[in-house]
Amino acid sequence: MKAFTFLAKRFVAGEQAPDAVRAGQRLGQRGIKATFDMLGEDVLDQDAARRCAQAIQGLVAAIPAPLECNVSVKLSMLGLNIDTALCEQLAGEIAGACAAKQGFLRIDMEGSQHTQATLDVFRRLRQRHEQVGIVLQAALRRTEQDVQDCIRHGDRVRLCKGAYKEPASVALQKMDDIRAAYKRQARLLLDQGHYPALATHDESLIQDALQHVREKGYARERFEFQMLYGLRPKRWDALVREGWNVRIYVPYGTHWFPYFYRRLRERKENVFFVLRGIFE
Repeated sequence: MKAFTFLAKRFVAGEQAPDAVRAGQRLGQRGIKATFDMLGEDVLDQDAARRCAQAIQGLVAAIPAPLECNVSVKLSMLGLNIDTALCEQLAGEIAGACAAKQGFLRIDMEGSQHTQATLDVFRRLRQRHEQVGIVLQAALRRTEQDVQDCIRHGDRVRLCKGAYKEPASVALQKMDDIRAAYKRQARLLLDQGHYPALATHDESLIQDALQHVREKGYARERFEFQMLYGLRPKRWDALVREGWNVRIYVPYGTHWFPYFYRRLRERKENVFFVLRGIFE
């Protein structure tokens, strides 16, 4: 457990919102943007869901100008598993708080059992709040269609590989297949999407996106790369020096163990990234 605690300090900004804000300010000094995430998921009590929502609104209030108010949230933290109406209400309140600061709310994606419910709540939120985006996971077999649906609606999509272990019936299992799916979906979003976020540490995927953008002659402002706090920091700076937009996912809170352990358990390559991050 001590080893995990040591690692968490490297890859989680701290336990409180001010810790995350300070990390975001340090990133800003390097020309890097941030999205802030209070760790936690699978809340099964309405009062706990309300407390989580209040804490996230406290985070929003704590983000000072000129630091961009950009927040990520998992809907299971707001009671998705127990009361969809309450979850939607709380997410809407957070979206409104972000909008009041000219900010942006990203709805994180969770395991496949939550995918459709998350998209349903997101779609209803988008009818009332313009500055709300969604995450899609390239590994899921359904995602190509979801990408096309989001393009049609003008949604802002963060595309990631997917950090959850899923059955073969709903998700690709071989990394080569996942990479191929990610490349197809990323190119679709780059061609037709609304400011997509390509979330990956995989250099082959980064290079494929850069090659596509250069071949098409797209402006650098068309999209952004996203990476996790603590992973490949030298690459963040290199991309910024080349003029690309980079945003770092900055997690904070006491519920860091599920977040960190899942990323090590589900993908062997994540262990490599973590070890390289330590030595960098």
